[in-house]
Amino acid sequence: MSYSGIENDLISEIKLEPIQARVYLLVTCYGKMSSESIAERLKISVEDAKKASMDLMSLGAFIDISSTEFEAMHPRFTAVNMYRKMCERQNTEFKRNKKVDNIGVILEKPYDDARTK
Repeated sequence: MSYSGIENDLISEIKLEPIQARVYLLVTCYGKMSSESIAERLKISVEDAKKASMDLMSLGAFIDISSTEFEAMHPRFTAVNMYRKMCERQNTEFKRNKKVDNIGVILEKPYDDARTK
């Protein structure tokens, strides 16, 4: 399944940086990972992987398992939470966004599959 549409929605609707969107999708769909694993899978530096993961933690999408290992929160909650925080940062009204809701719906199955191996 291609996640480029979801990646675009994460960037356009939630205002994630492209690298943050890619890291979010990777960990959400494949389960907890270290900065090194993220970097290797996405062909980015370990520093960029760690920074994006830390940024996603501050946005409410990730939790840290250890100082170098990250896990995604459930996508049904995180998509809306990231959107709400973006609205707060931009001082815009928080209201229902169907694209954001669909992110959580679409990612729920791969999220669950990655955690019930």
